[in-house]
Amino acid sequence: MTDPVEPLVRDLLEWLGREPRPYAEVIEAWHTSCPRLPVWEEANQRGFIERRHETGREASVSISAAGLAYLKAGLAARPTLHT
Repeated sequence: MTDPVEPLVRDLLEWLGREPRPYAEVIEAWHTSCPRLPVWEEANQRGFIERRHETGREASVSISAAGLAYLKAGLAARPTLHT
């Protein structure tokens, strides 16, 4: 049986994209209180997410270098379909 959180972590990182998103938007969309699907917590624990806060600006969230490497490794491991 595969870990159900794994594809959701990948979805979170892909959703973040290359541009930082407002922290409040990310938390609203991805934070859950379900102990079986700790997507936000898992991504943070693995170091896949960076949070930034500059004085006078809204906090933001972006993918870390480790998160980008995780996405690239997953894409390389996916089988390709040839038509």
